[in-house]
Amino acid sequence: MQNTFRLTIASVGETHFDGPAVSATFPGMAGEFTVLAHHEPLVTTLKDGTVIIRLPREESGKNAKEFSIENGILECSNNRVTVLL
Repeated sequence: MQNTFRLTIASVGETHFDGPAVSATFPGMAGEFTVLAHHEPLVTTLKDGTVIIRLPREESGKNAKEFSIENGILECSNNRVTVLL
């Protein structure tokens, strides 16, 4: 089994993604960055761009999911990543 973390991406009244991920790439204010399982604790802001989520093989026939965001805040701790848009 692949090493995963729990990823939740939500805005007021809507959950865009909530599930396991192998990795996720985000458009950070200082540049693009990727989060993997057991990432160090982190809080940062996000800018306009594309989020790319690499999914576990057993969760989906697709390897990745991506969507555009305008901005947001990301918190990473305890093998869990939460993004508020």
